[in-house]
Formats: sequence, structure tokens, C-alpha cells
Amino acid sequence: MIARDIRPILSALIRNRTGAVLVALQVAIALAVLVNAVYIVKQRVDKVGRPTGIDIGNIFMVSSVGFAAGYDHAATTGTDLAWLRSLPGVRAATLSSGIPLSGGGSSNTLYQTAEAKGEGTPMNYFYVDEGGVDALGVRLVAGRNFRADEILPEDPLQHEAVPSVIMTRALAKALFGTGNAVGRVTYDGLGRPVTVIGVIEHMQGSWVDWDKLDHVGLLPRHDAGPNAVYLVRTVPGQRDAIMKLAEEHLAASEPRRMVQYVRPLDYYRDRSYQGDRNMAIFLVTVTALLGCVTALGIFALATFNVNVRTRQIGTRRAVGARKADIVRYFMVENWLVTTAGVVLGATLALGVGFVLSRAYQLPRLDLYYLAGGVLALWAIGQFAAWQPARRAAKISPSVATRTV
Repeated sequence: MIARDIRPILSALIRNRTGAVLVALQVAIALAVLVNAVYIVKQRVDKVGRPTGIDIGNIFMVSSVGFAAGYDHAATTGTDLAWLRSLPGVRAATLSSGIPLSGGGSSNTLYQTAEAKGEGTPMNYFYVDEGGVDALGVRLVAGRNFRADEILPEDPLQHEAVPSVIMTRALAKALFGTGNAVGRVTYDGLGRPVTVIGVIEHMQGSWVDWDKLDHVGLLPRHDAGPNAVYLVRTVPGQRDAIMKLAEEHLAASEPRRMVQYVRPLDYYRDRSYQGDRNMAIFLVTVTALLGCVTALGIFALATFNVNVRTRQIGTRRAVGARKADIVRYFMVENWLVTTAGVVLGATLALGVGFVLSRAYQLPRLDLYYLAGGVLALWAIGQFAAWQPARRAAKISPSVATRTV
């Protein structure tokens, strides 16, 4: 039955092709944008949702700076850490040279030989003390934690080599392959040996857009003053209360320093990923609006065709066409227009996906998304044409006998 209807439908579309061509082009553009936008949104969502390896929901940062004469950085930080660690609800606290996921930090390059030649392996590093592993909430899968006697004192010029490191499994694999990294020796840019004493399962570093975000090392050193960053991990549910208490106490305990801020660690994660979230929201909004505009275009074409063919529909009804035949006619007509747009749009979507992958180093467009986009546009097209088709079916056969 449908095959029999296609020939007269095509003839009618060819005679009135302008509207059909415009709607088909609209469908094509909508498909190309829809598929690639959804795919980009999926990449952004996956990026934002990557596991950090850190107990991020229970950690906060305190930043302070000494500014007056007589300020003793080592004594002050020692007192602060002892007080923070004594608080009920605090699991661990450490001084840190940087803040994970903040967009700011320090990096170094590690080498296989003392000559420090050839292509090295980059590492994002953080100075911490013996409480660093517990304060971050990361999981050691091999080796051990730092001991208190291994923490090096302040060294503003970093003349003294750091003899040991706890590194992520990803960094260890990049340096040594798949074998056990504990006890292995790597070398810094000056050819000084650094021994791996522990391996962390996973931890993200400072720069969320870096392709080596999980190349992280913890080094046993107290960062030089007068700035101090404390990383504090609490038991679940007590972070906000302890943050407030810590800010009040540290601000009052030493008048020669200033507490700059107290913030949860997820503040930095959210700030670093803000651009990705905004892009995802923008693309979802544009895609939704484009889908609505496309549906309106299909609806308008179907409505126009019904209006200009009122007498023809009445004639068909008068010679025995059922309401279902009229509905089917317009649905098939719309399906042909949509399919023409979908075929063109699929080619356009693949072309746009190829350009985006080359220009912005994005993964190639997954064909599952293209197939989903085709089905979505077909569904939108049929849904948009349903109401005009039903209205056409309600036209009385008596319309065929009326004169204008």
C-alpha cells in the first residue's frame, strides 16, 4: 500500500519542491549539528566525571601568609598542623606546595639515566609531609608512606635533592613499564637519583586539560614560607563545620600572619571544569532549540501541504479513501522529505566530525551517535507531521464539490 503511494507523493513533491528542499536542508543541518554536539557533550561529561583518586568531598584547603617581622614560618606551621590533627573529625592534615585540580602547580621531568638525556617523563609534583597520603585520601597499592624523619626542611632554592618519591601507578608505568616500581631509581633534571618508595593507585594533579593529568608524584619536603597551604581531610559530614572552626582559630592564633582563604577542594575542581560545563550546557541548549526549529519547519510544511490540497483531499475522500489512507499519505510524504535530509545530513555530520577531530584533536565521531541522530530526526519528523495529517483526514468529502 505504501509503495503504491510513493509515486504520486514524489510527483507532488517535485511540483512543489521549494518547501520540501528547504525542510530537507534544515533536517540535514540539524542532524549534522545534533550528532556532533551530542558527541562533544558526551566527551565533556566524561572528562568532568573522571575519577580523581582523591577523597575530594571531605577535603578543604587553608591558605595563610606571614607578613610581619618576627613571623616564624616553621614554628607556626608546626603548631598549626598539631592543632589541626588534634581536632575530632580530622583524619589527616599536611602542608602542601600546591592544590590538586586547581590549575596551578609545579612540574619536573624524570629520566631513566643520570645523564638526564633523551625524552624524559613529565611529573606534576606536590611537597607534602608524612600526613600527605592520608590527607589526600589516596590509596597506596605498593610500598610505604613517608616517615616523619624523611621530610626535608624548607629549601627556598631547592639545592638539596629530594631522595624519594611516592608516585601514581600511571607515572610508574610510564617510567618503568609494567613491573614493580618500588625500589627503582629515576633521575631529576640535574641527574640526582630519586628512589620510588611507594605507588598510589590513582591521583589527578593540577591541570585538568593536561593529557598526563595522572602523572603525579609526592615529594617529602616542607614548602618554604611565608606562604602556607594546609590540606585537611575530615570524616564525612564534618568538613564544613571544621572549615569554619579552622578559619577562626588560625586567624586568631598568630597575629603576624593572615588567613587568605579557607575553601573546599571541590571548589577548585568545579572552577577548573567550569569551561567544560558551560560548553556542555551551551551545546545542549543549541541542540534543543535546533530540534524545536526543525520540528516547527516540518510541521509548517505539512500544514501548508494540507491547506493547499484541501479540495484534493476532499475528492479522495469522496471516491472512497479512508481517513487512515489520508494520514498515511502525509506521513509518507513527510518521511520522504525527512529521509532526504537525513541522507544529506549523515554525510555532512561525518564531514564535520572529521574536521573537528583534526582541528581540535577530538576523537572520531562514533557511528552509534550518527545512528541515534538519524532515528531521532525521523521520530521528530513523524511527530511533527502527525497533527497536520490527522487534520487532513478530518476533511469532509463535501469539500470536493465546493466552489471558490
